Amino acid sequence: MRTFWGLMRAYWFSERWKEAWTLTAVIALFTAAASKTSVWMAEASGELVNSIAKFHDPENVEPFAYLLTSAGVLIFLVVFKDVGIIGMRHLFSTTLHRKWRGWLNGRFNEALLDQNHTHFHLQNASRDNDGARVEPPDNIDQRVQESIKGMTGGAIGLAMGIIGVATSLFFVGQKLIEESTMVDGLEFLGTYGAAVLAFAAVAIYVPLNTWFALKMGRVLERLTDAMQRFEGSYRAELTTLLRRSFHISAARGEDAQKRMHSRLYTDIDRTWAKLNWINTAYASFERVYNFLAARVVAYLPGLVPYMNDRISLKSYVTGAELVNSLIVQCSWFIDVMPAIATLKANAARVSGLASAIEDVQQPADFYRRTGRHDFRYGVQNPVFGLTIRNLALMHQGDDQKPFLTIRNVRFRRGDWTYVQGESGSGKSSLIKAINGLWPHGRGDIVFPEGLRTFYAAQDVKLPRLTLRELVCLPDDADQYSETQVAAALFKAGLGELIEYLDRESRDDGVWDQVLSGGQKQKLICARILLQQPGLLFLDEATGALDPDSKVAFHQAIKDNCSGITVISVMHDAVPPRSVSGASFYDNVLQVADGVATKMPLGMRPPSRVGEVLGSA
Repeated sequence: MRTFWGLMRAYWFSERWKEAWTLTAVIALFTAAASKTSVWMAEASGELVNSIAKFHDPENVEPFAYLLTSAGVLIFLVVFKDVGIIGMRHLFSTTLHRKWRGWLNGRFNEALLDQNHTHFHLQNASRDNDGARVEPPDNIDQRVQESIKGMTGGAIGLAMGIIGVATSLFFVGQKLIEESTMVDGLEFLGTYGAAVLAFAAVAIYVPLNTWFALKMGRVLERLTDAMQRFEGSYRAELTTLLRRSFHISAARGEDAQKRMHSRLYTDIDRTWAKLNWINTAYASFERVYNFLAARVVAYLPGLVPYMNDRISLKSYVTGAELVNSLIVQCSWFIDVMPAIATLKANAARVSGLASAIEDVQQPADFYRRTGRHDFRYGVQNPVFGLTIRNLALMHQGDDQKPFLTIRNVRFRRGDWTYVQGESGSGKSSLIKAINGLWPHGRGDIVFPEGLRTFYAAQDVKLPRLTLRELVCLPDDADQYSETQVAAALFKAGLGELIEYLDRESRDDGVWDQVLSGGQKQKLICARILLQQPGLLFLDEATGALDPDSKVAFHQAIKDNCSGITVISVMHDAVPPRSVSGASFYDNVLQVADGVATKMPLGMRPPSRVGEVLGSA
């Protein structure tokens, strides 16, 4: 789905191809029926005009009945076409739109939220084959939601237009040939003279104006793409504002935020102004085009035969209506040019996201474009625990030097290790690297085979789920009984919330808004107690807790998770101790001068800078 046509046909060649092709076939049949009905309507219009022209003709013995019958037939055909055919086609086309969009949405959700952590890697810049910087895709939410919706709807409308042209050329063209007559000066064409004139008028008028529409369409496409990017950036900033509104209020940063919004909206306003000018010009061109088509071009081909008395008024009007119908159908490209511009802009954003997703399917290769990435992950017998060898963490850039190194460190089963170091020394980066979430560096990380790992970060964001589902994440809630979940909450210090287990909110607020920072970290503790991981990473996971709550957090894990290996990053100068004064932690991983050294807790760090002690 990295190209326009690949994106367009993916659904029709997917596992749901029967559904796609069935709906498409039904829409095509209704479109063909609409084209055939247009021929009947043209004949009925000619009959109505003829009944009016011959109202006072002595040979017309029942003029009023003739007039009412002609009008009634035309009205019936209009209702039959617009309600019975076009209405049902709309139902099936919107159903196809819903199904196609749902399939694409599911594909992108599966791709973004795979076990490869694609959504995470996607937010990093890269380089192309020429070494030029490639920015990560902007406004992914807008691309998945609005761009996919706009693209699928626009593509279906475009396809219906193409089918309409083909069926109109067949049915209307067939009728024009059938009604054709000889034209003075074109006798060599025989009775096809009038039909040739009609086709020539359409062939000259429509392509000439389509060329002009294409020129304006390219400008519309470029401006529409820019408008979508600017709108997405502005909306993303507004969304971010609501997430950090407390920090803005505390810092009294409203004026700075307003200036940022103003700068972002200026891009929208300038692009919108240009779009208004182009859309106004295009709308004026379209109105003139449609008027000339219906009132001039459509009546020109049959004018000479009518003036030479080769055809009747009825035949003249019928022929003009047929030519106008053909022009209308062949003008779908002109009529939907703004929609096509939007379609192409939406498709470009969707295919761009698909390309970006494809690019990060091999994270190692992806990160090597912007720096060194030589991490090797493996497994070993659980007896040997977690082993880290010759690890070096770096920033983006091929010439970057390591900001943190570890020669050989082992974390055995049951070890509790406290990671200590100055702010910015790389403690959290180390935890990310162990878990495959740091982009640049090298080294071997070997996990104990068969042990479940759990990574608890400081910043906790809760999705809109029931409390029970939140405690069970990432597992399915059905894997645990209500009693097990309630017990985990109680042990974590959130017993007062047990009665709300099956609710998505409390006091009309979702859990992410209702729970305090400390309560969210206790909820993470409940997850740990419930899921019993063998290897636990705590990355400032108790930063929002008071000293007593930190002790309770650690004690709950100590008492309920037998044999667990814990690696914890905290800013505390001294790791927490139990109520009895015993230390929860056995070892300290000291990060200083770009080197991480593991030693028993209480032991003085090595005097020689760069010396690394590995645990046996």
